[in-house]
Amino acid sequence: MSIEKHLHQRANNQCELCTQPDNLVAYPLEHSPDTTANCAVLVCGVCHSQIQGEVELDMNHWRCLNDSMWSPTPAVQVLSYRMLGRLSGESWAQDSMDMLYLEDDVKQWAEAGMVSNDEPTLDVNGVTLQAGDSVTIIKDLDVKGAGFTAKRGTPVRNIGLSDNPLHIEGRVNGQRIVIIAGYTKKN
Repeated sequence: MSIEKHLHQRANNQCELCTQPDNLVAYPLEHSPDTTANCAVLVCGVCHSQIQGEVELDMNHWRCLNDSMWSPTPAVQVLSYRMLGRLSGESWAQDSMDMLYLEDDVKQWAEAGMVSNDEPTLDVNGVTLQAGDSVTIIKDLDVKGAGFTAKRGTPVRNIGLSDNPLHIEGRVNGQRIVIIAGYTKKN
């Protein structure tokens, strides 16, 4: 039986993360212990495009991880763990990450595929920023695709770190945006 057929059977023809039945594809996980279906997850087109970074993460869509993280399938647990790590700036995601228990070998697999930056994220003054910090924007920033300008002096609370140590994520005018860390000052 092919990997994709095995995944469809295991997942009952729905996304193993959000349960949507449309545009399903096999998503092999990096740093997998083998190349069988046990190291892949069946995901829908919406999940796949966001996992790949083709589109911006929709925070509400990923609340599905609160359920999928309890899957008995290690590959689903690993992908849920990795996505919760990417969403760690959201309080609900951090709470879920704190509750999630993984066996030691599964946790090693999950962490092996996570982006780890040895380089710290620094504000304009060279102060290290951490997820959950509050910052202030120090210059007017045009927000591409959102149609507004983030004004100098705007506070951004509960920031998230991104895969790139030069960027942070935060809410401005009710929208989650990526901000160049060098254009902020830690409060």
